[in-house]
Amino acid sequence: MATDEEALAAEWESVADESAPTMEQSSEPVLNQAEIDSLLGTDDSEDEISGIQAIVDSAMVSYERLPMLEIVFDRLLRMMSTSLRNLTSDNVEVSLDSITSIRFGDYLETIPMPAMISVFKAEEWDNYGLMITDSALIYSIVDVLLGGRRGTAAMRIEGRPYTTIERNLVERMVTVILSDLSAAFDPISPVTFRFDRLETNPRFATIARPANAAVLARLRIDMEDRGGRVELLLPYATLEPVRELLLQMFMGEKFGRDSIWETHLANELWSTDVELDAVLDQIVLSLNEVMNWRPGSQILLNAVPSSPINLRCGEIPLFVGGMGQKNGNMAIKIDKKLRKM
Repeated sequence: MATDEEALAAEWESVADESAPTMEQSSEPVLNQAEIDSLLGTDDSEDEISGIQAIVDSAMVSYERLPMLEIVFDRLLRMMSTSLRNLTSDNVEVSLDSITSIRFGDYLETIPMPAMISVFKAEEWDNYGLMITDSALIYSIVDVLLGGRRGTAAMRIEGRPYTTIERNLVERMVTVILSDLSAAFDPISPVTFRFDRLETNPRFATIARPANAAVLARLRIDMEDRGGRVELLLPYATLEPVRELLLQMFMGEKFGRDSIWETHLANELWSTDVELDAVLDQIVLSLNEVMNWRPGSQILLNAVPSSPINLRCGEIPLFVGGMGQKNGNMAIKIDKKLRKM
């Protein structure tokens, strides 16, 4: 009896082994670490970013595509150092921490509060930008302008709204910085940055769609042992009118202009051949009349041999003169210049 039971159990085990799928057959394909790194775009062996990381990065525009923008901020630092020294009568050092690209909506969520958000308008470009002043700089500038003692850190009183005096003093500083920013852009394109309003709630400082890209410049202002940060946010839509100029490479103080090529081009233009047309008269005819022209047809003009002749280059009138002959050839004597050259 025991032998029959053992034989039956052995038979059932063999049937179960045949019907059960193997590990290779039942399990789904498993990615190894190299394939996962390639999918996420974090493989160090690849020179180009791929995978999910490439999709994320493709939505942003790098500020390095605007080489002249970095030059503008360098000029801004030098001007701000002088202007803020005159404003505060103190030793002021301004430094540039970073220039990055960021989505507008993401930046609004990361503004360190409390802070003052200054909204300004670029008049010639008809668009807006933001200047964010952190609380450390707010209390420092108030302390300096109201005659605070040197060598002592500015007092920070949290948990209350900013007073009218504090807002007015910060507005004075913002106006000075905007004036310097306008001067920094002058060699590229004249623009006037005008202070529009001062906000303390980021929701009221929305000047672009949350998904729009913007350039963020972080500046550090130090006044001996006091200071803080100023952040400038310029949406790419604001910079669009001067985008072509910002794409230029920096070449001396001429900002992208090649004086050698300009001189060569000007010299070659003086040697260019141009074709002039001497127009005695113009008449308007119908297409039917033109189609009926035959050899021997006569065209009547409202002109006589003494009528003035217009000399044109294409459709541009240049001179007026009289018709005559010289050395057996038709000639025109120029009497008047019509265009300043």
